[in-house]
Parts: sequence; C-alpha cells; structure tokens
Amino acid sequence: MGNEAKLALEDGTVLKGKAFGYETTTVGELAFSTGMSGYTESLTDPSFKGQILMSTYPLEGNYGVSEDWYQSDSVHVEGFVVREACKKLSNFGTKKTLDDFLKEFKVSGIEDIDTRDLTLKIREKGSLKAALATEEIDDDELVAKAREHTSITELDLVPLVSTPEIKAFGDFDKTVAIIDCGVKRNIIKCFLENNIGVALFPYDTDYQTILDYGVDGLMVSSGPGNPERLTSTIENVEKLLNRFPVFGICMGQQVIAKAFGATTYKMKFGHRGANQPVKDLNTGKVFITSQNHGFCIDPESLAGSDLELNQINLNDGTPEGFLHKELPLRTIQYHPESGPGPNDTKVLFEEFGQMIREY
Repeated sequence: MGNEAKLALEDGTVLKGKAFGYETTTVGELAFSTGMSGYTESLTDPSFKGQILMSTYPLEGNYGVSEDWYQSDSVHVEGFVVREACKKLSNFGTKKTLDDFLKEFKVSGIEDIDTRDLTLKIREKGSLKAALATEEIDDDELVAKAREHTSITELDLVPLVSTPEIKAFGDFDKTVAIIDCGVKRNIIKCFLENNIGVALFPYDTDYQTILDYGVDGLMVSSGPGNPERLTSTIENVEKLLNRFPVFGICMGQQVIAKAFGATTYKMKFGHRGANQPVKDLNTGKVFITSQNHGFCIDPESLAGSDLELNQINLNDGTPEGFLHKELPLRTIQYHPESGPGPNDTKVLFEEFGQMIREY
C-alpha cells in the first residue's frame, strides 16, 4: 500500500491518492454508499457489479474481513474509493485485511481521497463514469477511459452475476423459486431460517422449467444495472404471476412492475447505504432500511394496473413497495435480508413464508 493511484471522472477531474488492493486500471460508474459498516457485504454484493464504490464513512477496513460476511463468492465492485484504508485490524476474530481481500480478487482501491467533496459532486451532477488506476498511466488517457466507458444503462450486467445452473438449498416441505438476478447469500439464508427451501434459477430460465420443478412460490432477486435490459426475465415472470405467491426485492420489484407495464428511470445518484427511511402508507410505520439501487419505477406508469403503491422513501418520495389488489404478490425496493434497524424488515420473509404455506 502507498503507491500513487488516480481516479479520473468523465467531467475531466483527476484525483490523486494512494493505492491499495490489486495493481490495475478499471472503469465503472462511481457511486457512493452511506453505510458506517458492512464494507465486506457491499463489496461482495452482486448488485454493485459495474460500479466503482465509494464509502462516505472516512475509515474502512478497521475490523478486517471474514468469509462469514460474504454475500457471494467474489468481490463484484470494479474498484473501491475510501478516505482511509485501515492497515491494522482491531478485531481478534479476523486475520484478513481489506488490502489483502481486494488483492485476492484482483480489485483495485484508492485512499487519501476527499470523499466528502466527491460525494457532494455526485449529489450535484449525478453519478459519473470513472476510471481508477493503481498503475502508472497518463492523466489524459485515464480521463479518456472514463469518458469512453459504456453507460451502465446500456450494459448487460445480470448475466455476469447470475447462477449458470439450477441450485437447491434446504430440504423442507415448501420451496421457493428464486430467479437469480444477483441474489445475496442472506436472502437465501432468510428463507432457510423460515423453513422454506430454495431453488435458485438462472435469470433467463424459461417459465415452464420453473413450473415443472414444482415450487410453491416465486421470488425475483436483487441485481445490478438497468432492469430494461432483462426482457426475457420480464416475459417469463409475467407468465408466472398468477401461479403462486410472488415476492420481489430491489431489481425484483422493478422486473415484476415491468411485467405489469411499468416504466423505469435512472435515478440521479441512487440509494446506497443502511439508513434509508421507508414509510408504509397502510400502517403509518417507518422502517430504517438498507438499500442499493440506481434505477426506480415511475409509479404513474402503473396507474390503472392492479399494483398499488404501499411504501415510499421519506427522503425523496420514490416508491419502495407495491401490493397487488387481488393476488398474493408484493414487492419492495430495499433489502430486508440486511439488518440496519437492526431487524426492522426481516419479518417480510416470515410473512411471505406464511403466504406460501397458506396458498
């Protein structure tokens, strides 16, 4: 750690700091996350594929890295930007440093960056394409790489993180099919804790294959990128909506809503962090939620459909949940498998499990 690193933005900004992690040059959309902890979970979250992640919290890596916290088998971010990467662990239970962790998965990091100023830039201008180099490269060349990078709206990222084959978890009386757009391990774990088995399917699995498997419910998982790119997934989900109870998380909400005719749009800088307040319009309750998304449903596009908005984000009013007027179907934009509240919304897995048993 300590060699010079550079972060170039598409607007021509070049920031210089210190390198850690793997020595390489990478490109992606720069996005900030406001969580004070959970860097291991974020770095291994498939939903961050295609993005260079920046933490607004000034110190990362102080409690090390444990494989118990992984949300997938690898690091999915394209790079990591922090104010300071801790070099000395303050946790007797871990032995792997953040630097070692990124090197293991060949991901670069840059520290000694004014992340507060950079966060303000993103909030003002919106998410920016960026290039991160921990190897020697000319400033102009690095800026050009950022500018030439394909927009995340045009990238097919889900195929890069979805399971290539059907996988089964748990042996229970009831089983939920998960269409894997980039599922996190905690989602699978939450179903197993509620005595619901999981059958994990590739994102483009034909609907008849799922029906033939004999599942009792359907969930569409979270995942990276633009939901508009998942045309085959949307078509297959549309044919499964009235077959059994249905649940959607994050990208899953967007896919299901599109099956009902919704349109989506790219948010200015998205929601990423563990402190997003969500209000349930039916009960009046407010939940503190973990979120990671850069695209959103236009609720007006669902006018006249059977999906009703039932939860909103209290920061900006964007839709956070929908219920179907008749079918056992609900969707949410946040991550109930996380614990920022600490467990405000894990009850949703219990409720969906009960819905499956009673259907």
